[in-house]
Amino acid sequence: MHTAAVTHVPPRHPYLDHPGPLAFAHRGGAADGLENTAAAFRRAADAGYRYFETDVHATADGKLVAFHDATLDRVTDSGGRIARLPWSEVARARVAGTEPLPLFEELVEEFPEARWNIDVKDESALHPLINLIARARLWDRVCVGSFSESRVARAQRLAGPRLATSYGMRGVVGLRLRSYAIPAALRVGAVAAQVPETQSGIRVVDRRFVKTAHDRGLQVHVWTVNEPQRMEALLDLGVDGIMTDRIDILRTVLDQRGAWA
Repeated sequence: MHTAAVTHVPPRHPYLDHPGPLAFAHRGGAADGLENTAAAFRRAADAGYRYFETDVHATADGKLVAFHDATLDRVTDSGGRIARLPWSEVARARVAGTEPLPLFEELVEEFPEARWNIDVKDESALHPLINLIARARLWDRVCVGSFSESRVARAQRLAGPRLATSYGMRGVVGLRLRSYAIPAALRVGAVAAQVPETQSGIRVVDRRFVKTAHDRGLQVHVWTVNEPQRMEALLDLGVDGIMTDRIDILRTVLDQRGAWA
């Protein structure tokens, strides 16, 4: 029986104020093929999840859609680039032929207890997202991230210190370098490093990386982890959160460690 991993970093933002490791339902729990749909998030909520990961794109008329890909082709019965289509057309697409694409605003209304980790996939989605966060007063319920460090930095400048952000790719590389005592510039104001366990065969998350992040007051959230052995190993390293497609497996692992809050 494993004991619960202790979160080493006091939360720097209300978004992170949660006992024990954070369990993120990645795209709502994408294992069943209904990723980023209201049905997926309902299933995660019914399983006890309160942290959801999603992605946002803006339609040609400025509607903010919870969807991963730039185009509709891979997971829906429609096609085309979301940024070039009006919402009226995107709304007709069905994920796996059955589930509509949700507007992000609809999701935050349907799940008022949920906290959202939002990957801003395109520059055109940035202003609509910040406007929604301000209008709906979602400051304590969202953390904004992106592969693009410059995009996240712009989000932080637009919104100010009320907005929780994670590092983009450049920030993660800088933190990895710092873990080897190599000087690297890091953006001030991020609250978390959200990283893959490995990248291109190179290990990112190890005890040295976690300690370096924690020494800077940053939480470490790892994506996308679906195997129980990997979950256990990461929790033993002291990571602060795990994003998974297999919400059933992560809940079981945390339950067995006495770490499901």
